[in-house]
Amino acid sequence: MAFYFPSVKIPDNVAKQDWFNWKWQLRHSLKTKEDYEKYFTLSTEEKKGFYTKKNSFAIQTTPYYAQVAKAKTSLRKIITPDLREGHIGKQALKDPLGEENHSPLKHVIHRYPDRVVFLVTDLCPIYCRYCTRKRFTATNKHIIQTQEYKKALEYIKQNVGIREVILSGGDPLTLGDFLLEKILKDLRTIPHVEIIRIGSRMPAVCPMRFSDSLTNMIKKYQPVFIMSHFNHPDEITLEAAKALTTLADQGIPVYNQMVLINFVNNHPAIVQALSRRLLFLRARPYYMFQCDPSLGTDHLRTSIKNSQWIQKSLWGVLSGLAVPRLAVDLPGGGGKVELVPDSRVAINKQSQTFKGWDGMTATYIDPAESDIQIPSEIKSYLKEWQLLVRQTYGDNS
Repeated sequence: MAFYFPSVKIPDNVAKQDWFNWKWQLRHSLKTKEDYEKYFTLSTEEKKGFYTKKNSFAIQTTPYYAQVAKAKTSLRKIITPDLREGHIGKQALKDPLGEENHSPLKHVIHRYPDRVVFLVTDLCPIYCRYCTRKRFTATNKHIIQTQEYKKALEYIKQNVGIREVILSGGDPLTLGDFLLEKILKDLRTIPHVEIIRIGSRMPAVCPMRFSDSLTNMIKKYQPVFIMSHFNHPDEITLEAAKALTTLADQGIPVYNQMVLINFVNNHPAIVQALSRRLLFLRARPYYMFQCDPSLGTDHLRTSIKNSQWIQKSLWGVLSGLAVPRLAVDLPGGGGKVELVPDSRVAINKQSQTFKGWDGMTATYIDPAESDIQIPSEIKSYLKEWQLLVRQTYGDNS
């Protein structure tokens, strides 16, 4: 089937050339109750959210996304402050992923041995109310200072086990093309950096960012992966669809990471709709994350039981390409833990019995351990593997 992607209506008082200028979108971001009232008819409860003092978090959204969310109750919850943000929750953490414990220097998070997160800006096009990095974003450090930048680059150069750099923040695509290219070019001078990722909400909230000049520039530094953040099928407008198509046409892979949010997208009908549309546009549904327990997010978090029901409902109904992996980022910095439906119903000495998605039961019988052989070509790749293990675990591995 061909999906329909609606175009977003340009407000009457905005010129077309301004509306499709991403810098205009950021300059005219909605930041106050008065700004929001130009786009939304706010309820009494919504108005109260703008005056939350405790655990207050910056308010901002692009005019484009305000138009997308205008008639969508679910999407409004992502961008509209809520009085409940000031409540102390069951597990309200300032640094829910323990990133500061894995930060060897400013702007670098080194949780996994082979990759680092490089925080190149604190600015986002919108401030999602469930943000996991509230302690860092919107703190007026839009561009990394020169010395801090040099130290971060030097750290990556000195740690030869780092094979992947994830540009994050904030949103790296709020930087202009010149600064973004400088970062990509500098990283590409480091021989052991194989992969660069750019984590960005821009495809969903400011798709006019994806001009031919931007995508042509990114293409020069491949392999670069765009890690998009769509949470709901209503976010995939005609403009967003064009942004994803532009990236795909340039050979820039897009992987989507969504967050499961209470009363927004926590149902298999919504997840499947988002996943199928993304896949149709050649963007891979990658992860669906349990909402992190950051300050003021209790009302936005759904249960693991709810999330696992969603995941199990998708199995067998959707192509494996369209089913995102369900994961919990462990509070305190333990990293990602993936959750999968429990399909094993029995285990014996040399066999295991499973129940499939449709209820069919079958037994898989293992070959004898004595028949298991190491591949003959192992020598060609053994040195590479041993180096990888040493870089990950050290010389005592």
